[in-house]
Amino acid sequence: MRRICLALPTNRPCAEAITALHEEAAYAAERFGAEVHLLVLDSCADAVRAEHAALVRELPRHDNVVKHHLGEAEQRDFLRRAITRSGADKPDLLLDLMLPDGLSYGACTNRAFLIAAALGCASVHRRDSDSRYQRVGGETVYPIHHELATIGRPAREAAAHVTATDLDPRHLDKTVSLVGASFIGEMSVDIAEMERIDPDTYHDVVGLWAPFDWPATRKREFAADSFRGAGTTPFTADRATLTLVDPMRVDMCNIAFHGVHEQVPLLPATDTIGSDYFLIHLVYDATLPGVLHNRDIVNYYTGERRTDAGFAAYHLRFVKFLLSMLYLNVVYDRMAEAGASLLDADGRVRTAAVAELLWESSRLDTGDNVLRLDAVDRAYRRLGGRYALFARSLADRRERLLDEARRAMEDFALLTEVWPALVGAAKATAVRTDAPPC
Repeated sequence: MRRICLALPTNRPCAEAITALHEEAAYAAERFGAEVHLLVLDSCADAVRAEHAALVRELPRHDNVVKHHLGEAEQRDFLRRAITRSGADKPDLLLDLMLPDGLSYGACTNRAFLIAAALGCASVHRRDSDSRYQRVGGETVYPIHHELATIGRPAREAAAHVTATDLDPRHLDKTVSLVGASFIGEMSVDIAEMERIDPDTYHDVVGLWAPFDWPATRKREFAADSFRGAGTTPFTADRATLTLVDPMRVDMCNIAFHGVHEQVPLLPATDTIGSDYFLIHLVYDATLPGVLHNRDIVNYYTGERRTDAGFAAYHLRFVKFLLSMLYLNVVYDRMAEAGASLLDADGRVRTAAVAELLWESSRLDTGDNVLRLDAVDRAYRRLGGRYALFARSLADRRERLLDEARRAMEDFALLTEVWPALVGAAKATAVRTDAPPC
């Protein structure tokens, strides 16, 4: 029986999302005969975490669905034991990179990858706590339908389970390593207000995540296409294409990985939007087959982002994302140049080759990031109001932000180097020593 991990990292109250995730797990078990390990990685405050734990315990038992709810204490215990077993250098640093004090989209997903390995799961299917499934004609549209139909199969076999194929025949013997879709509803990055206030400033700011040497027209087109997912058109009928999946067409709230997540981790940067998207680019650049489908998830915003504190925290994450692109754009370009040479003879990513690119990028001059901060300062002051207040708050943090972006890439390179050893150790480490799963 195929064993999979359906994972939900969360740091907010999300009882509805957990319940829906359990329903998707039951669908996967019934429809595909899979053993589904439902994994809730909970970073909430004590009271909310306790509510989530009680909810998970009380969810109906279902054949072949195994429930796991892990707070940060349980996660830390597992990680410490796995890191120790790996024998890797700098174990304390590695633990900090896997479970940092600050919010990290990449680190929380890396934890799901290692725990899935410990559970013996062949694939990881990730969802988010601020999204929900579409419903059509009284039926829920579960993304796992397409994920389990194709993930982990040789591409030539997966071709029988999609509605279209757009894949060079030379890739047909490779394994389908990614299956994903996007979202409808609100933008994935909460900057729509900026566009309403001043569309030109919006395009200037969003264009900062593109490479600096792109012409202005290309940056503007890129900005117009960014963070919008699949738009607003709801699901009506299934479409799934076997292809090299364009990273701009999928989202981490609606994705499944096979194999590649055990070969390379995600960027563990803290308070940085987009730190969990690296593998989407790697799969595409390394010419690993994927499936792009249209069972899009509905994205929505929580009320916390509308508060002044939430606004400031979110835009700091956005600025740190822009700074990370100095390094990531270069790595993406180098991976695209390398193409299939990033793979070994068995079609596995050569981890050391990726780590080398990360180390090289970490030594880039920070001049372009100085210019990015200058551009953000001008744009936010031009927008006025709390944007101008935020711009003023960045003034004293410029050097620290520049240093943090560089060190995040060094940390990523270090984590990538030891990742295969961590995965191997995780596979020999019990997730919990104190209690069985629910």
